[in-house]
Amino acid sequence: MARKSNAETAANPGRLKQIALTYKMTRKADPKVGLIVAGVGIVTFGVFLAIGFLIDAPVYLGILGFLVAFLAMAIVFGRRAEAAAFGQMEGQPGAAAAVLDNVGRGWTTTPAIAMNKSQDIVHRAVGKAGVVLIGEGNPNRVKLLLANEKKKMARIMPDVPVHDFIVGTGEGEVPLKKVRTTLIKLPRVLSGPQITAVNDKLRAMGDLMSNMPLPKGPIPGRGMKGQRPR
Repeated sequence: MARKSNAETAANPGRLKQIALTYKMTRKADPKVGLIVAGVGIVTFGVFLAIGFLIDAPVYLGILGFLVAFLAMAIVFGRRAEAAAFGQMEGQPGAAAAVLDNVGRGWTTTPAIAMNKSQDIVHRAVGKAGVVLIGEGNPNRVKLLLANEKKKMARIMPDVPVHDFIVGTGEGEVPLKKVRTTLIKLPRVLSGPQITAVNDKLRAMGDLMSNMPLPKGPIPGRGMKGQRPR
């Protein structure tokens, strides 16, 4: 029991520091977050306390109101912190990959399966909905990357559904904060064993490409250029 108590005591300062850091980061993007969260707590507690006086149970409703107020404050703060985090990541290369890492169980994600010189990127997620290709960057360039990856998927796995969308704020694009919900809402068509088979096939194709031998010898067209005659 002593060890468990010591571990919990050591963990609490870390959690408090994490909460404080999250608050500081959120406040930079949302300066009114402190006032809003405090207001939610005060109003919630006040409502419960007022009801307690009306029904002649101020102590019971006061305690209940305090607990509910704390929960409401935590929920509001969490949502505003999440919105602030998405706002800071919006438009940055690789932001969608960070969201995909936390999409939840049942999904296998592979970041940056395709990229061009302009840093337009395509990520891949595999789950019960099939294969989902997520592009971020310039819409016109990303569409070409997505089209190439869809053709590749059609050759490798013609019977597996392939979905695609572009992350952004333009028309027909999916905002960064809605990437996770967009994936979850897709129709589920694959079973667990089928998902495993798809991942195995994609992994095998990736290993095959990475292990492909490179051609040896001088680069064509370079010839003896740069060498001094003897």
